[in-house]
Amino acid sequence: MKVIDIIQEAKRPLFTFELLPPLKGKKIDSLFTAVDTLMEFEPAYINFTYHQQETVFKERSDGLMERHVIRKRPGTVALSAAVKNRYGIEVVPHLLCGGFSRDETEDALIELHFLGIDNVFALRGDPPKGERRFTSHEQGHAHTSDLVEQIQRLNHGEYLDEALMHAEPTDFCVGVAGYPEKHFESPNLEHDLKMLKKKVDAGAEYIVTQMFFINQHYFDFVDRCREIGITVPIIPGLKPISLLSDMSLLPQTFSIDLPEDLVEAVGRCRTNAEAREVGVEFSIRQSKELLAHGAPGIHYYTLGKAKNIAQIVKAVF
Repeated sequence: MKVIDIIQEAKRPLFTFELLPPLKGKKIDSLFTAVDTLMEFEPAYINFTYHQQETVFKERSDGLMERHVIRKRPGTVALSAAVKNRYGIEVVPHLLCGGFSRDETEDALIELHFLGIDNVFALRGDPPKGERRFTSHEQGHAHTSDLVEQIQRLNHGEYLDEALMHAEPTDFCVGVAGYPEKHFESPNLEHDLKMLKKKVDAGAEYIVTQMFFINQHYFDFVDRCREIGITVPIIPGLKPISLLSDMSLLPQTFSIDLPEDLVEAVGRCRTNAEAREVGVEFSIRQSKELLAHGAPGIHYYTLGKAKNIAQIVKAVF
C-alpha cells in the first residue's frame, strides 16, 4: 500500500519510525529486536536509511597511504525486503542522489519494484564524511527534485534506454524531506521553501520534516508551505534526546535550535540515563502538542534505539 494512501485513509494519527542498517559485520538480529519492540504500537510503515560510500586512507606496509572506498552500512534494500516479508508491514527505503548514477538509480528502483516495494524516500544526501561540500555523481543528480523526476518518469514507463519497447511502468509513491529551520546549506528560508516546492511539483506526495524541538517552527513551516501552494501532507519528524552530548552535537550537525527549558533540564543531568529520561518526557509533551494541533502523525528518528521510542509512543498514541 502506498504511504500517501495510508495517510489519507488513516482514522487516527500515524506512528512511524526510521531505522539504520546495522554496521558492516553485524547481524540483522538487533534490527529485528528494535522492530519487535515497536510493533505492538502498530506503526503505519518503517523507513530505512541509506548510507553512501566513504573514502578512507590506510597505511601500507611501505608507509604510503592507500585510498579505499567503503560502505559502512550496506543492505538497505535487503533489510527493507526482509522486514516487509517478516512483519507484513510497508517499508520505505531511502534513495539518495549522492553516490548514484542515473543508471544505478534506475536499477535500484527496478529491484525494489520486483520485491513489491512501492514506496521510496528521495534525498539528496549529505556530503561524504570528511568533505564539506556535496558533490553529485558525474552521471547522477545534483538535486532531489531531479531524482523525483526520474522516479516519476519510470512510473510512466519511461526508462533511460529509449529503445525499450512496451516497457512496464512502476508505481512508486515518493516522499521527501522538509526543513522547518531551513537546510543548513540554504541561503535563506524562502529559497529553501522554493526548493521544497520544486520537489513536490516534480511528484513528491508527502513531506517528512527534519527533527526540530520547538513546535512553533513546525507550525510556521506548514503555514509557509501552504501559502506558496504546497498542499501535500507534512509529517513532523522528532528525535528524542538520548545522550548528554546531543545538546552540542545536534545543533552543530543539523543547524537546529533547542529550547532553553530542555537545555536547562539536560544541563542538570549527570548521566546519559538521566538525559534519556528528560528526552522521553520532553518528546511526549512535544508529540501531544503537535497532534493536538492537527499533525497527521509523528515520525521518530530512532538511531536504532527503540526502548525510549516505545515509552513515548505508549504515552502518546
